[in-house]
Amino acid sequence: MATALIFSLQITKSFAQNTYMSPLINVVSSNFNYGDANNAIKSYKKDAKGIMAGATFQAGITPAFSVVAETYFVMKGAILKAGNPLTANKSTLRLYNAEIPVLARLHINHLYINAGPYVSYTIAGRIKTESSASIPEKSNAISFSNVTDGFKHWELGVQAGAGYNFRIKKRALALDMRYGYGLTNVSQDAERYNRTFTISIIAVKPWKTNPLGRKRSS
Repeated sequence: MATALIFSLQITKSFAQNTYMSPLINVVSSNFNYGDANNAIKSYKKDAKGIMAGATFQAGITPAFSVVAETYFVMKGAILKAGNPLTANKSTLRLYNAEIPVLARLHINHLYINAGPYVSYTIAGRIKTESSASIPEKSNAISFSNVTDGFKHWELGVQAGAGYNFRIKKRALALDMRYGYGLTNVSQDAERYNRTFTISIIAVKPWKTNPLGRKRSS
């Protein structure tokens, strides 16, 4: 299973009715699921490192429910070791994406669970193939044409996960775990589906007033 591990520090507050906006700056490790037809690739996969930078926004609606929207730039991709059946030589694929997830978040005391769709747009990318005795090293920009080795701009998927809020005076520290499941193939020919697992540490500070929240009726 392809995974991406993301550690982040965000500035927000805790629990359902808190509304906040925070910057995101993360280190990302990512890979692909190559589909059932390419099971032989599994033993050659290696995660590729990248960065994520953007912003996150939680809209507190009721004492038990909030909506979270994020927008960020993220480097995705994967490494295949030498001898793999797709590229033969060791290859590193980098994709540069603008991504927006929107999650519904249900709060249960200090715990919360959330899920929702995301849309991602690949702005550009490069693939580097290392040299061998018969093939020289090369690094090429990826093509978005409907040709062999081409890629697609748009990707759709879903994210789901859970978290826990630790109260610290008027603030909170939250641990967030999230799994991302790419629904669409990002490649024109071979199967490449993003599968991500994220772990975030979130330092939380709320807005002083919440224009979106509704108080519990007495």
